[in-house]
Amino acid sequence: MNGKTNVETSSLISRMAFLEDDVMSEYERIKRSCLKRGECWEDPEFPATQASVFYHQTPPFQFQWKRPKELCNRPIFVSDAPAQFDVIPGKMGDKWLVSCLGVLHLSKGLFYRVVPADQGFGSGGEPSSSPTAEYAGVFRFRLWWCGAWVEVLVDDRLPAVHGRLAFVQSRHSDQFWPALLEKAYAKLHGSYEALKYGTLLDGLSDLTGGITESIAIRQDPTACGRALSKLLDMTSLITCTVNNNQQQQIRASTEKLANGIQMGINYRLYAIERVETFGGEAVQLVKLRNPLGPGGEYVGAWARGGLEWDEVPAMERERLAVRNMAEGEFWISYSDFVKTFTHLEVVHLDAETSRDEPSLHSKHTWQMKLYQGSWRRGVTAGGCRNNQETFHINPQLHLILSEMEEVIVSLNQHSIMEPKVKKPFQNIARPTCLLSNWLIELSLCPKVIGFTAYTLPKNSTESINKQFFKKNKSLVNSQYTNSRQVSHRCQLDQGGYLLVPTTFEPTQETSFTLRVYSSKPLKLKMKEGVDKKTVFYMYTTICFRLLDTPPSLMKSAIVKAPPLEGKGFSQYEAVFLQLADEHRTVNAFELQELLEACLPNDYIKSCACMEVCRQVVLTMDNNGIYDKILSLHFLRLSKQSSGSGRLKFNDFKDLMCSLKYWQAAFKNHTKEKTGILKAERLRDALLEVGFQLNTDVLSILILRYMRKDGTLRFGDFVSAILHLSDAFGIFESKDPLQNGTIKLSLSEWLRSSLMC
Repeated sequence: MNGKTNVETSSLISRMAFLEDDVMSEYERIKRSCLKRGECWEDPEFPATQASVFYHQTPPFQFQWKRPKELCNRPIFVSDAPAQFDVIPGKMGDKWLVSCLGVLHLSKGLFYRVVPADQGFGSGGEPSSSPTAEYAGVFRFRLWWCGAWVEVLVDDRLPAVHGRLAFVQSRHSDQFWPALLEKAYAKLHGSYEALKYGTLLDGLSDLTGGITESIAIRQDPTACGRALSKLLDMTSLITCTVNNNQQQQIRASTEKLANGIQMGINYRLYAIERVETFGGEAVQLVKLRNPLGPGGEYVGAWARGGLEWDEVPAMERERLAVRNMAEGEFWISYSDFVKTFTHLEVVHLDAETSRDEPSLHSKHTWQMKLYQGSWRRGVTAGGCRNNQETFHINPQLHLILSEMEEVIVSLNQHSIMEPKVKKPFQNIARPTCLLSNWLIELSLCPKVIGFTAYTLPKNSTESINKQFFKKNKSLVNSQYTNSRQVSHRCQLDQGGYLLVPTTFEPTQETSFTLRVYSSKPLKLKMKEGVDKKTVFYMYTTICFRLLDTPPSLMKSAIVKAPPLEGKGFSQYEAVFLQLADEHRTVNAFELQELLEACLPNDYIKSCACMEVCRQVVLTMDNNGIYDKILSLHFLRLSKQSSGSGRLKFNDFKDLMCSLKYWQAAFKNHTKEKTGILKAERLRDALLEVGFQLNTDVLSILILRYMRKDGTLRFGDFVSAILHLSDAFGIFESKDPLQNGTIKLSLSEWLRSSLMC
C-alpha cells in the first residue's frame, strides 16, 4: 500500500456526518455549492484512482470511472415500485455483500435508514421542486460504524470495465443504490479490495446497527428449534445459510443443492408453524424467503405447489397464506430445514435500532447496554488471562442483573477490513474516526479479541486487583478470534458480574464497543460514584459501568531521613558542602553534580538528569509544597512556596532515603530485566509507593513517560513520583476540609500546573 493512498483514505470518514443538524448541512452545503457552479462533486478523500480499487494487489486491468449518466440513459437511484431484488456481484464483487443487501432490502424501514430516498439523478419525471430532481453528483448513506450511526458522502463516479460496472450492480434495472452503497462501504475501509475480507455477519451489523450471532443448527436441532421460537418473538432478523466453512465458496458462482437451495446465500426466516394433515400427522414447517428473488426456488417437500399441501385442510392453507406468498417465499419442513441448512445467522436489534422497521413493531424489543472504550498500551492493554501479571489492567465492566437472565454479550473492535495474514505494510497512516466527542483510533489489522466474565463480590465499586484474578476462576469465556465482532450467549443468575474485554496479546492497541443484550426489562441499579461519562451509556435496563479506582494518596511517597545521622550520610555531607553556597544549599545544577557523585551505578543515576533535578527542587524545597504534604499545620495554613529553588542537606538526606525506597518498589515490578519497568506495571509500582490512580490519570503518565519500547527507566519512575507528589500536595493544600474539589484563580492554576 503506498503512503499517499493511505493518507488519503486514512481520514476514512470523508465528511462523515453524524445524524446531527450541523453535520447534515455538510451534504447540503456540498450539493448547493455544486449546483451553483454547475459542476458535479468529486470526492477528494476517495479519489477516482486505481489505488481506491486495489492497494495490495496489482489490478488485473485498467478501470474507467463512470458516472451513472454515462452508463445508461435514465439512471434511477432507488425505485419505489415493488420490484424484485436483482443485485448481482458483477465481475469482481463479493457474494457476501450481495447477500447482506438482499436481507436489508427485505426490511424496508431499515433499508431507507441506510439508503435515504430523497436523492436522485435529476432524470425521469420528478417535479423540479423534488430533492431527487437536484443532481450534483453527491450521495449519502448511513452506516453503523464504531458504535454509532454515521453518514458517508460519496460522489457517483463508479469503477467500470469496458463500459460496465465492475462490482455490485443491478442486473435488469437501472437502479444505482447498490453500486453507490458499495462505494460508501469501500470508502470506510479504504478501498474496494478491502471488501474482499468482509463477512456477512459484519456486513449485517454495519447495515442494521445490531449485534450478530451465529448458531449451529445441527449441533442440537431440538435446542435450535426452541431458540428459534424465542427469537421470532424478539426484534431480531433471522437468516439461515448453508456454510461449508470454505470462504471462497461464498464468492464463487452460486451453487445449488439438489433441493434448489443456493449455497452462500442467507435466506430470511419468518416463522415456524405447526400443521396437522388429514391423516393426523403433525408437521412443523419453517417459512423462508430467498432475498435474491427467483432463481433459488426450493423444489423439495412442502415447496410452492407441492403435493404435500393437498394433505392439509384448506383453513390451514389459508392461515399460512400458501397461495399469497411473496416472490422467493416458501415453506420447508423443520426436519428438512435441519438437514439442509447449517447455521442460523441472526441480527439482534434494540429498541432504538428496530423502531424504523414496521415488521418488528409487534415484537418484544431487546434491552441493550453499550460501552465504548479502548485498549491502550501500559494503561488498559493487558492481554488475555494467560498474562497473569497484566490481565487486571484491562477495562473492567460491572454488569448487574436483577434476576436470572440469558444475555448476549457482543464485543466489536474498531478496525477496517484487512487480510487475516499480516503483510509488511510501510508508511501506513492510522485511520481515525471522530464520533461526537470521541476520537476513535482504528486498527489497520484486526486484533485477536475476546472477553471473560467473573462473578463479582457484593458491594464491589472499585477495580479488581491482580490477586482476584489469580484466586478466582472465570465464569464465562468467549472465543478469541480476529473477527471484527465476537458474540457469546450465556445464562446468568441474579447478581453482579465483572466483564473484562481484552486483546489476546498484551500491549495491542485499538478501540472497541461492548454491548449486552437482554430480553427482559431489568431493573436499573445505579450506585454512587458513577461518573457522567458512564451514565451517558446507561439505558433503563441494566446497571453497566466501568469499574475504576478514584485517585488517592494512600501514604506519603517521600521518606523522611531518620533523626540520628548514620555513617552513610556523613560520607555525602562533605561532597554536599563542596558544592553548596554560603548558606549550605544547592540548586538543581549543583544537585545534578551531587547525585552523579553519590549514586552507586548507572541504573540509579538515570534519575540524575536535569529535568528530574529541577523537579526534586520544586518538590522538596523546605519552604514549598513538600512541607504541605508532610505537615498538617502547613496544609491548614496553605502556605505558598517561596520559590527559592535550593535544598538544604536535610532535604538531600530525605531524597536519598526516598530514592532507596523507590528503588525497592521499582525492583519489585521489574522481574524480566533489571532496570526496565514495563508500562503495564506502572500502576502497581506507583500503588506500592503510595499513589492510587484511575485510568485517566495513568493514561497521562504513560503518554509522558513511556518510551518507544513500551518501558520506563528508573529516572522516569522517579519523575512520575515527584510530579504526583506535587499534584496531590497542591490539591490537599487547597482542600483543607477534604471536600474533593478546589477553586483556583487563573494565576493559582498557572502556578500549580507549572509546578507539576
